[in-house]
Amino acid sequence: MQSAELKQFVIDKVEDLKARDIAVLEVSEQSNITDYMVVCSGTSKTHVKAIAENVVLEAKRADLHIHGVEGRDSSEWVLVDLGDVIVHVMQDQTREFYQLEKLWSEKPE
Repeated sequence: MQSAELKQFVIDKVEDLKARDIAVLEVSEQSNITDYMVVCSGTSKTHVKAIAENVVLEAKRADLHIHGVEGRDSSEWVLVDLGDVIVHVMQDQTREFYQLEKLWSEKPE
């Protein structure tokens, strides 16, 4: 699956479980480890975990390689690494604190 197709796959899977405020960051020029980051919010720890688990389950069904999953225990911020796309599922307060969209949109000086 090409990175653009993988990005759309991820967006579809997080939308399936009603993730909120989905943002897609194209970071291929800033990072050599991934092309896209998909950042979204869940309404609770349970919702965050369910969104991330849906991405993992559907990726396995599609026979995609999952490089890693972090944060399942606390479920305030769960990261799913699919290689060309990294998914960040966060609770609102965690997302506001880390501001990944702002961090990755700033140009280096």
